[in-house]
Amino acid sequence: MGDAPAGAGLRQRDDVLAPPAGLAARRGVGPPAPRAAGPAGQPGPGRLVAVLGRRRARAGEKGGEQAGPNPTDRGKPGTKRHVVVDAKGTPLAAVITAANVNDCVVFERLIDAIPAVKGPWGRPRRRPAKLHADKGYDFDRCRRYLRRRGIGCRIARVGVEPKDRLGRHRWVVERTLAWLSRFRRLTVRYERRADIHQAFLTLGCALICWAACQREFR
Repeated sequence: MGDAPAGAGLRQRDDVLAPPAGLAARRGVGPPAPRAAGPAGQPGPGRLVAVLGRRRARAGEKGGEQAGPNPTDRGKPGTKRHVVVDAKGTPLAAVITAANVNDCVVFERLIDAIPAVKGPWGRPRRRPAKLHADKGYDFDRCRRYLRRRGIGCRIARVGVEPKDRLGRHRWVVERTLAWLSRFRRLTVRYERRADIHQAFLTLGCALICWAACQREFR
């Protein structure tokens, strides 16, 4: 899952989410997010694998709703983005919280927000086959929730699992968070109202999904 600062892009004429470089060059949008290193492991037929991540961005100046002291930026007010993606980095759900909110607080709400995903056959899946997450979600309540829903748990354990093993899956969500950070209205949070910033985050995820569809059917 990821973050944006408080206080503080494909083809919109008003360039609401246009990346700065594309905006300056063409008064439009830059090219779709590039495919970095290929798909991150192919899940089995009809299976859905999810990866969780979050990010705190630099803080804004004016604060606003869903803003809190950022523990990674000297306590400046900021907002955190929490994102769950599939095995290829396509966003499935995203929510925002204040920068000082513990990751486990929105864990259940974020997983419940994953929409039904239609596979090659059968009914649409309403839950992933397994979930990868880093040590920020190493809580018993998170594991119990996954067991209740029948989701495979791949949450790294503090002091047990090395970072390099998690990196094989973690880079997928980090790449998606980097794609989101290319959008001007998400790099710095300008909106004081949380619902407006959440709307821009949802729009940014939709644009990434659209770019993924273009690559898939090209």
